[in-house]
Amino acid sequence: MNILILGAGQTGSTVAAALARENNDITIVDTDQQRLRELSEKFDLRVVSGHASHPRVLARAGCEDADLLIAVTNSDEVNIVACEVARTLFRTPTRLARVRSGEYLAYPQLFADGHLAVDVFISPELLVCRYIERLVQHPGALQVLDFADGKAQLVAMRAYPDGALVGHQLKELRAHMPVGTDARVVAIFRRGEAIPPDGDTRVEVDDEVFFLAARRGLKEMMKELRRAERPVKRVMIAGGGNIGRSLAASLENRYNVKLIERSATRAAAIAEELQNSIVLAGDCADEALLREENIDQVDFYCAVTNDEEANILSAMMAKRLGARRVASLINRPAYAELVENGLVDIAISPQQVTIGAVLGFVRQSNLARVHSLRRGAAEAIEAIIPEDRSASRLVNKTVGSIVLPPGAMIGGVVRKDDLIIAHHDTVIEAGDHVIVFVADKAHLRQVQVLLRSAATAV
Repeated sequence: MNILILGAGQTGSTVAAALARENNDITIVDTDQQRLRELSEKFDLRVVSGHASHPRVLARAGCEDADLLIAVTNSDEVNIVACEVARTLFRTPTRLARVRSGEYLAYPQLFADGHLAVDVFISPELLVCRYIERLVQHPGALQVLDFADGKAQLVAMRAYPDGALVGHQLKELRAHMPVGTDARVVAIFRRGEAIPPDGDTRVEVDDEVFFLAARRGLKEMMKELRRAERPVKRVMIAGGGNIGRSLAASLENRYNVKLIERSATRAAAIAEELQNSIVLAGDCADEALLREENIDQVDFYCAVTNDEEANILSAMMAKRLGARRVASLINRPAYAELVENGLVDIAISPQQVTIGAVLGFVRQSNLARVHSLRRGAAEAIEAIIPEDRSASRLVNKTVGSIVLPPGAMIGGVVRKDDLIIAHHDTVIEAGDHVIVFVADKAHLRQVQVLLRSAATAV
C-alpha cells in the first residue's frame, strides 16, 4: 500500500516505523529536516520537507498516487485541511486525521456523512483516557484490552507469590474457575522472553501473564495470579492537559478524584469545568503537597503531564510516599522498560495505545481490531470471519487443524454475545470474531494472510 504520513512527531514516527516493516511504501512529511533525516536513515521510507497541508508539498510527496493519507501533525486544523486538500485536488481515496481538541470531538457529526474530508478520526488523548480508565477499574492489571465491543478482554498481569495458580500447571486452571466461567492464558513473558504456554507450563513468580476472558470471568482469573486487591476509591491525577482533564471528568462520578495542575490559571479553568473533582494548583513533584493531600491514602496515582521526566519522578515519589498503585505517561520505550522494573507500576505509551487503532484501519480487510502489546513487540488481533463462507478458508475448520506460526495462538472466539475459549476441537463458523495473540511480530505477516477474508494462499 502507498501511504502518505503527515507529521514526524512521536505518533507519526511510530506509525511510519510499524507500517514500513510491513512492506508498505511510506512517505512522511514534516518541517523538521533533522527529524526527517533521522527517520530516513533508520527506516526504508521517503521523506519530504514542508508544510503538511500545502498543495505543492502534498504534490511533491506523491499525494496523487497515495492509497491512504494519515495526518498526525500537532495541529488539528492542519490535519483537517490536509485531508480536504487531498480529497479535492488529489482524489486520495482514504484519509485519516488525528483530532485532539475537545471542541471538535464534542461534535462527532462534523466527521459524519462527508461533511469534512476525514474518513476516520483518531484522538490519542481519548484512547489513552479510556485505556487508563480500564486500569483503574481492574486493580492489579498491567493492560486491559477490549475485543468484540467489550464481550472479551485481554488482560496482562504480573504473577505474585500469593496467586493460586503460581507454581502450578496451566491445566489446573479450569478446576479453580467457577462453573460457567472460563479463561485462556495466551502468552507468558518470563524475564523478557516469550514462553509458549501449554497445559504443562507452570506459572512462576514475576511472570507477565496475558490471559483472555469474558468480562464476567475476569475478576476470578485475576485472583488466580495474585491476591485480589481492594477496589479503587481514591484517584490522583498529575497534569491538567487534555488527557488529565478528560480522565478526571470521566472518573469523577465514580471515584474520589484530585487533579494537580502547575498553572494556576489553567487549574482555575479546569475547576470550573469539573463537577466533583478537587483541583489543586501546584507542582506534582512537590513532596510537601503530596503529603498534605494524603498521598498515602491514594489507590491509583497517574502522572500525565507533557513532561515525561516529571511524570516518572512524580510517580516514583508518590509510590515511595505510600500510593498503592502508580502509573506514568512515557513516550520513550527505553524509559518505559527502565521504570517498570523500579517503583513505577505501569508505564503508559500514548504511541502504542494509538497505533493499534491506526493499524486496524490501515490493514483493512476483516481485521476489526489490533492491539499493540509489550511496547510493540507483540500484537493481539481480532478478525471477523465473513458471512460468505467462500470468502474465508477458516470456516468449518477446527482450531487444532489451523497451522499457525511459532508464538501465535487463537485464544478465543466471540460468537454472538459469548466468548468461547478456543480448544483444539473448537470449530470456526462464519460471523465469528476470532482473537489471535502473536508473541513475535516477525510472524505477523503469516497470521494476517491466514485471517484475511480474501481467498489468498496461506
